[in-house]
Amino acid sequence: METSHRIVVGDARDLDAVADDSVELVVTSPPYPMIELWDDTFAELDPEIDDRLAAADGRGAFEAMHALLDGVWREVARVLVDGGIACVNVGDATRTLDGSFRVYQNHSRIIDAFEELGFDPLPEILWRKPTNAGAKFMGSGMLPPNAYATLEHEYILVFRNGATRRGFEPHADRRYEAAYFWEERNRWFSDLWTDVRGERQTLDRDDSRERSAAYPFAIPYRLINMYSVYDDTVLDPFWGTGTTGLAAMVAGRSSVGYELDAGLVEGFDDRVADVPALSRRVVGDRLDAHRAFVERRRATGKGFDYEAERYDFPVTTKQERSMALRTVDRVEAIDGGYRAVHEPATTDS
Repeated sequence: METSHRIVVGDARDLDAVADDSVELVVTSPPYPMIELWDDTFAELDPEIDDRLAAADGRGAFEAMHALLDGVWREVARVLVDGGIACVNVGDATRTLDGSFRVYQNHSRIIDAFEELGFDPLPEILWRKPTNAGAKFMGSGMLPPNAYATLEHEYILVFRNGATRRGFEPHADRRYEAAYFWEERNRWFSDLWTDVRGERQTLDRDDSRERSAAYPFAIPYRLINMYSVYDDTVLDPFWGTGTTGLAAMVAGRSSVGYELDAGLVEGFDDRVADVPALSRRVVGDRLDAHRAFVERRRATGKGFDYEAERYDFPVTTKQERSMALRTVDRVEAIDGGYRAVHEPATTDS
């Protein structure tokens, strides 16, 4: 099996290289409005934002930043198939302007934007970020009442494009082979993820390092497995350091990414070189975790009714029998991106 991965240097408010109704899943993490890290990025696209911040017009700056994101969400609605899923990882912001502190609810504003475009919101996920344990609150120290809680989580907002779910032919191989384990389902589809850790990114260019805020690999990898099947294409309109693209390669899906900063794209070759080893490690961890689950379940006296068709272990449900994990054998550079060649994962992977 082969998958393709394209990267376009350009503004995601015009996804001109992506056809209507041509992607099945969007997984992305946009710049977060009202986080100072992203002020310059937003102001380069709309200089009025700088003026509003200078005038301590926080609400106006917040809305102007989101107006820029709205242009991307409109394009997402155009290229996403009916019933396709969009997953947006975003955090809220806290900020003090002109001596006044408040929270800016980015997640709420993005939900409103997607609903206006005809998307149906689905249950969202919170993932808890590592924090400095010695600074759990700020404001007035130990004295009430003017302290405030720190933000220790981010949102993964999930939307379906329209009211109708995607349809598949009966017993479609590409869907059944993309099944996940029962115990993975129970963990992944919880609305609170506490087992995902943030990670620092290593980049060559100092300015790119300052503006990169990539999310952990586990987030897009899980979402791609949860909300897409083999042969699907995953779009990330805020490609950044390419974490979504890497996750798509490892998960056996194709991908398209848009990124304004050519410097970030130039550094992706180094990450691609590690994909075969990464895929073997990720798939091996999943197989090992399932074997451990089997042993724990048997230790409690419970058995299994089904055997996996491609592996030497039992599974909990009938839907898991046909699952076929894949690893990446090699990644080849092609014009405008990469081609990943996949092979079936064995029990010993």
